Amino acid sequence: METNVLKRIFFDEHGHWDRFVAKHQGKLRANVLKEVEKFRGCGNPKNGFKLLVCEGCHDLRLVPYRCKGRFCTTCSCGETEEWARILEQDVFQVHHGHVIFTIDEGLRDVFLLHREKLLKDFMDEAVRIIKEYFEKKHKVTPGIIAGLHTFGARINFNPHVHMLVTMGGMKKSGEWKTYDFIPFEMLRKQWQTVVLKLIRRKLNDQEKKQVQSRLQSAYSENGEGFYVYAPKQKGNVKQQLGYIGRYMRRPAIALSRIEAYDGQMVTFRYRDKTNGKEKTETISVEEFIARLIRHIPDENFKTIRYYGVYSRRIKGLCKRLVSEWQKEARKWIVKAKRLLKRRTWSERIKEQTGKPPSCPKCECYYEYKGEVCLEKGVLQVKYAKCSVSRACLERMIQDVTGVKETKGSKEKEEATQRITKWRERDVYMSAV
Repeated sequence: METNVLKRIFFDEHGHWDRFVAKHQGKLRANVLKEVEKFRGCGNPKNGFKLLVCEGCHDLRLVPYRCKGRFCTTCSCGETEEWARILEQDVFQVHHGHVIFTIDEGLRDVFLLHREKLLKDFMDEAVRIIKEYFEKKHKVTPGIIAGLHTFGARINFNPHVHMLVTMGGMKKSGEWKTYDFIPFEMLRKQWQTVVLKLIRRKLNDQEKKQVQSRLQSAYSENGEGFYVYAPKQKGNVKQQLGYIGRYMRRPAIALSRIEAYDGQMVTFRYRDKTNGKEKTETISVEEFIARLIRHIPDENFKTIRYYGVYSRRIKGLCKRLVSEWQKEARKWIVKAKRLLKRRTWSERIKEQTGKPPSCPKCECYYEYKGEVCLEKGVLQVKYAKCSVSRACLERMIQDVTGVKETKGSKEKEEATQRITKWRERDVYMSAV
C-alpha cells in the first residue's frame, strides 16, 4: 500500500473522518480532534515550508512543515528512531530487562472509561513494585524507563506497561551492583492487588458500584495474579536497547500492516498472541477509526516516564557517582556521551547514505535559502537569505495559496528577473 493510506482512510473523497465527527459530536476528546487535524495538515505547504536551492542546477525544492503530532505515523516513525538512538547512548551500558505488566481482560473497559483517573497511576504503581523489590532485597536503586501501551495487536484497548529495567542498581556509595533475576511469579499476585486497590481508590462510590462485578471476576479468575513477564533478550546491550526503545515508542498500527482499503472496509494484519499465527481482520472504516483514536493520549500526558537512577532530576548526579566508583573499581559501566543532541534531517540522511541530501539531477548539494510560516492564519516569509530568495518565497506563497498581490515593488521585479536569468542560464548550459 502507498505510504499515505492512513490519510486516505480518514480524509479521502468519502469524508469518513468528517462524518465520524458529525455522528459523535460532543463525545470525542478535545485532544483527539486536535491531533487528527494536525495529522490532516501534515506535509501541506499551506501550513508553512522551507526553500532549498541546488548549488549546481538551481533546482528549487519546497519542503513543507511536518505536524510532529503524536497520531501521525509519518512523524512518529522518525521520532521513534531518533529517541531510540539517543536512549541507547544515554543509559548505563549494562544489561536491561524488558518487563511487561498486564491486566485482566475484563478491566480494560474500566481503564478506557476512566483513563484520566487511572493511567498515570497505573504506570507509577507498576514501576513502584519493581523499584521497591530492588531497594528492599538488594539495597540498590535501579534505573527504570516505563512506556504505556494502550493498544493490543487488533488495535483494541489493552493498557499495559513496558519497562526497561537495569539488571542491577546503584548503592548509596555510588557503587554499582549487578543482579540478573527478578521473581516475576511472586510479583504477579502483588500486581493484581495493586491494580484492584488502585481502581477502588480512584473511583467514587457510584463508579465503584458499576464496576464491582468486574473487580470480583478479575480477582477470582486470576488465582496466580495478573500476567507479568519478560521476553528473552538477544544480542549485545546496544542492540537490546535500540530494539526495546523502538518497541516502546511504536505507534498503534504500522502502515505496513494495512493490507487493503476499498473506500468502506479496512483489512489489516496482526499476530495472534494465543497461537503465534499471523491473521487478518476486515472491519468497517468507522470501526477502524473508533479503535485507532482511542490510543491518542490526553494532552500533555507522558507515555514515557523515567524513574530511579534514570529520573531526570538525579540522572546526572548518579552518573557522576558511578563514574567515580568505577575509576576505583576499574569496572567501566557508564559509557554515555556527555553531550547528546537530536540529529537534523540532513544528518540522518548523511548517516544512512554516506552523503548529505543531493540533487537528483546534478548530484550537487541543496542550500537552505529561507522559510515561510503561518502568522495569524496568513503565510508570511519568516526568513530569506537574500532578496532573490525572498522574491522566490513570495512567488511560492502565491502559487500555494492561489492569491496574487496586486502591488509589486521594484526590488521584487528585479529579483524575479534574476530568477528568470538563472533558469535561462541553466537551459543554455544544458544545451551546450
